Amino acid sequence: MTTPIAVVGPTASGKSALGIALAKELDGEVVNVDSMQLYQGMDIGTAKLSLEEREGIPHHLLDIWPVTQTASVAEYQQRAVATVEAIQARGKTPILVGGSMLYVQSLIDAWEFPPTDKKVRATYEARLEDIGIDNLHAELAAIDPAAAAIIEDKDPRRTVRALEVIQLTGKPFQASQPPKDAPPRWGTKILGLRTTAEWLNPRIELRTQLMFEQGFIAEVQALLEQGLVKDSTAGRAIGYSQVLDLLAGEMSQEDAVERTIVGTRRYVRRQRSWFNRDKRITWLPADDSHLIELALHSVR
Repeated sequence: MTTPIAVVGPTASGKSALGIALAKELDGEVVNVDSMQLYQGMDIGTAKLSLEEREGIPHHLLDIWPVTQTASVAEYQQRAVATVEAIQARGKTPILVGGSMLYVQSLIDAWEFPPTDKKVRATYEARLEDIGIDNLHAELAAIDPAAAAIIEDKDPRRTVRALEVIQLTGKPFQASQPPKDAPPRWGTKILGLRTTAEWLNPRIELRTQLMFEQGFIAEVQALLEQGLVKDSTAGRAIGYSQVLDLLAGEMSQEDAVERTIVGTRRYVRRQRSWFNRDKRITWLPADDSHLIELALHSVR
């Protein structure tokens, strides 16, 4: 069986381009591990590669959910594991590409998801209604700082889920996740793109400006007609949340651009913190002109 290769790291670091290059060299097929690229029609704001940009390389698990669907890491895991093993069965190399932290871990680790309890969850949902997401996230931070560090402070669903797991297990949220020093599923070789703020920040700013120039606002308007709402997984995505506020008359386009940049930088800090703890990752300099050669040397 072929050994999968995962390409991880922060937003705008060049993961998609490296994934394509590796797939060409290793007779591979790409498996998406970006949680927002799972959604149909969320293209410009997620930097989803167009068919032309995929250069004939098969890409899997893009556009599998409507924007009205609540994300499920467990459902993604089930589909992604089956996809990887089908690629292996064809004798091809699975190239796992994305920076969504929990999704990466669900795929490369044998993660059995913790239990759920409707009553416990309802208690925290009522508390959310009572005190708001900012205060509830602060409560999570007080009892489990590590969980709060990886969960968006404006993400009510995952904040509630973390508190539910902590109450049900009596342990920190991350204790329910597999250790990052266990052998990865299928012996996956994990490559990480190392970046500096000085190199990455201008790329984030340029990408964000281009998104708005390429019709991002029109994309979000079209998704509104398909049922996109702000209080949803898709509606809370960085960029989409800001454009929804813009369309609601709550901020200017200039503010929407700036807040998207700031939100992306904050997310990058969480990605760095998360992936830096994983000692199984082979780190490569994202700005190296010989990146592809370095990556191939690392996996061969």
